[in-house]
Amino acid sequence: MSIDVRSVADGDFFAWLDLYEKYAEFYETTLTDQKALLLWSWLTAPDHPEEGLIAVDGERIVGLAHFREFPRPLEGDRGMFLDDLYVAEDSRGNGVGHTLIDAVRERAAARELGVVQWITAHDNQEAQQVYDSVASRTSWVTYEIDLPKARA
Repeated sequence: MSIDVRSVADGDFFAWLDLYEKYAEFYETTLTDQKALLLWSWLTAPDHPEEGLIAVDGERIVGLAHFREFPRPLEGDRGMFLDDLYVAEDSRGNGVGHTLIDAVRERAAARELGVVQWITAHDNQEAQQVYDSVASRTSWVTYEIDLPKARA
C-alpha cells in the first residue's frame, strides 16, 4: 500500500462522500445531503477555515481528515484542531491514520502553530490505539450544550 496525502479537490466529492457517510454512520449521526454539501463547500472554499485532506492509495481514496486553526488565548498563539479522521475499514492497520495525522501535524508546524488537538469517543478503542502512539492523552473533559437552531 502506497499512501499519498493531498488536499481535497473538486473531482473527489463522491469518493469523499462515501467515506464521510461511513464516518457519520460510525458515530450514529445522520448525514443529510444538505450537511454533506455544506461541509464540501467549506472544504473547497479557499477562504474557509475548515480544510480537508484525503489519503489516496493509487486512485482510491482510503482516508480523510478535516481540520482548522483555532486561537489559544492563554498560550498567546494558535493551534490546529482535527475535527474528523476516518480510514476505510479495509485500509486500517496500514498506517493510513498515522499518515493523515502526520500530514496535519506538518501543516501545523509549517504555520508555526503551538499544538494539534482532537477528541474521540471514549469507546473508540481502535482509534485510541493509533492516537496513543502519536500523541499525549490529556486530562481534559469535554462538555457540550446543544442549541436548537444548530440542529436544523
